[in-house]
Amino acid sequence: MTKITEKQSSSIKDASKKKISGVVMSDKMDKTVVVMVNTLKTHKKYLKKYLSTKKYKVHDENNVKKVGDKIDFIACRPVSGGKKFTVVK
Repeated sequence: MTKITEKQSSSIKDASKKKISGVVMSDKMDKTVVVMVNTLKTHKKYLKKYLSTKKYKVHDENNVKKVGDKIDFIACRPVSGGKKFTVVK
């Protein structure tokens, strides 16, 4: 068996997290942006496709992202009550 170092294990954990992409809707909060994610879903019974929209509060440490920017983000430990995601660098 190969031995995995702590650095390798942390990179494996980061790679296993799903990246979500969306568009910044609001940047009025300090170190936080609100991101809108559109998902195409299929109705179970009627098999019709429809667009579902969800908003996420994402931690932006340096306040770099502005309204209209497309960003990728991943889940992390809770930063505050509503923020559980952070921007991928």
